[in-house]
Amino acid sequence: MRSEQDINRTIEKYADTVRRICIIHLKNYDDAEDIFQNVFLKYALCDIAFESDEHKKSWIIRVTLNACKDLLKSFFHRKTTSLDELIEQPAEMPQDNREVLEAVLALPQKYRDVVYLHYYEGYTAAEIGSILGKNVNTVYTLLTRSKNLLREKLEGDGYER
Repeated sequence: MRSEQDINRTIEKYADTVRRICIIHLKNYDDAEDIFQNVFLKYALCDIAFESDEHKKSWIIRVTLNACKDLLKSFFHRKTTSLDELIEQPAEMPQDNREVLEAVLALPQKYRDVVYLHYYEGYTAAEIGSILGKNVNTVYTLLTRSKNLLREKLEGDGYER
């Protein structure tokens, strides 16, 4: 088990990343908080000796992605509807940003992962390939296809290049 100081430092450092990944995948704040707790509990209980901060961050991202996928595949999640989906929420962000975010969230799962890791976390294609277990050329292909899908969607909504 890890020390309390190590766990607190790790949570402070990676909390935003884990929450963003969860929100992108789950689109539900409460599920995101559950996964957030599970990820850091798993970190606290694991006995892996990380080689570097990048190794630790990659591990945390991989655990987060896997936990989100597991939740989405679960029977409970597939057979229930969140109250958040039933209640119309007021718009909190400007309409332009909202449309871009909605377009990104509407992408298929395989594209959302690479778009998030590349544009929000700043990872290179090689790093993304390592995190997701994909070939570097596959990552480039996914990025290109996702950009084309976003361009088509956003130009159809009145956006210019």
